[in-house]
This record gives sequence, C-alpha cells and structure tokens, in this order.
Amino acid sequence: MAPPPMILESVWLDKCRVEDAEVKYHEKIASQHAGLVVESSGGACSSSNLVSEIARARQNIQSSLNTDGVGLKVGVAVPDSGVSSQRFEEIEKENKLLRKVTEDLRADVSKLFARVAALEKSAGTPQVNGVKEEAVEAEDDDDEDLFGDTDDEDAEELAKIKAERIAAYDAKKAKKPTLIAKSNIILDVKPWDDETDMKELEKKVREIKTDGLLWGTGKLVPVAYGIKKLQISCVVEDDKVGTDFLEEEITSIDDFVQSMDVVAFNKI
Repeated sequence: MAPPPMILESVWLDKCRVEDAEVKYHEKIASQHAGLVVESSGGACSSSNLVSEIARARQNIQSSLNTDGVGLKVGVAVPDSGVSSQRFEEIEKENKLLRKVTEDLRADVSKLFARVAALEKSAGTPQVNGVKEEAVEAEDDDDEDLFGDTDDEDAEELAKIKAERIAAYDAKKAKKPTLIAKSNIILDVKPWDDETDMKELEKKVREIKTDGLLWGTGKLVPVAYGIKKLQISCVVEDDKVGTDFLEEEITSIDDFVQSMDVVAFNKI
C-alpha cells in the first residue's frame, strides 16, 4: 500500500488551512462534549468547567497560531534591525563628510574674497590717494599764489627740465651708431682709340677722391679692333656720392676718356 502524499512532502504548504480546520474540529468536539455533559448531569458546575476548558483550548490554539504561523498567514516581512542600524550609520557618516567638504569650500571662498579685496585695495587705493593728494596740493598752491609769481617760476622750471631732457636725448642719439647706406658700382671707361695709354687713364681715374668714395679693383677688357676699355669698381656712400658725380668727374678727363657707362649698381 502506498503512503499518503503528505508523508512524502518535505514542505507543509497548507499549514494555515489545516490549522483552521483543526480549530473548528476542536470547537465542534468541545461543543458536543459540553452538550452531553449538560444533558447527563444537568448541573451548573459541570457546565462552567466545560466552558473554561473550551476557553482554555481556544487560547492555546490562538497562541500557537500566533507564535508558529504569523509570518506565513500575514505575509509581512519583519525588518532586520541590524541592517537598518548599519545603513543609518553609513548615511550619518556621509552626512558628516558632506558637511566637512561644504565648510572647507566656504572657508576657501572666504579666503579668495579676502585676497581679491586686498589686491583691489592695494592696486586702486594708492592711485586714488595720489590723485586726491595732487588735487589737495594744487588747491593749496592756488591758495598760496596771491600775486601770480609762482606760475612764472614753474613755467621757467618746466622749460629748463624740458631742455635738459632734449639735450640728454640728443646726446644719447648721437652715441648710437647709425646705419650708413652703401652701394657697389662697376663702371666701364672707354678710351678714344687703341693708342690711348690705359695705365695713365686708370691712374687719372683713381686720382678722383672725395668723402664716401673708395676705389676697388680694375681690369682691361677688349672691345674691338685692338681697343680695350677700363672696367673698374668702387664703393660709395649713397648720401654722399652718386653716379652723376662719378660721370662728371671721369668724363672731364677728355684727353683719355671718350665715355663712361654704369655696368652694375648693387646695394650693400
């Protein structure tokens, strides 16, 4: 014979329903027993004893239900006091940390405001005070200038100071080396014919001297029919010597020179 299904089960899923059925069963037995006793004896003492027993049985059943199946019948989860207290402590720690950070930020902002105020005071106050002091001094001077003599003296002093500053600037400018613009010029000097003494011609050209003129190398370059021309270079200062001056001086040697041309003109 197979065992009942309740024996094989390890979990009692219908505990609440079974307990209710058990309560009803005990009430029914108690009521039947009370009726039999009343009918047989008919005494009040037996009835009161029976009622007290029924009440005691109901109380026992109710207490057993409250202690054993309260979680399953009601279905309310009892909170864990340990976890709640731990969470409360964590929240309290976080709150303290946030309060400390806020206080630090407030202190830093206060220091920053104080520093900015100090900088503004140190940068702006002297200028304002200086303007005020100059205005006060000007007013005092106006009050003391009864006959107008101080204005003439101040004007003379200012003119003297201005002249000294201009002289100092001119002296400083004179000491400063200035850049002199120079040029390198190559000239072609042509003779009259092949019988012209080219050495004497070059000698006459080099005898031309002036401030800002420096002669360089020279050479004879063949032209045609045995005629040669003198090609000579020179360095000139642009502000002092020009090509017009060189052409006029060289062509003035008319016994040897027929003409003069500028071959190259380069700035140095």
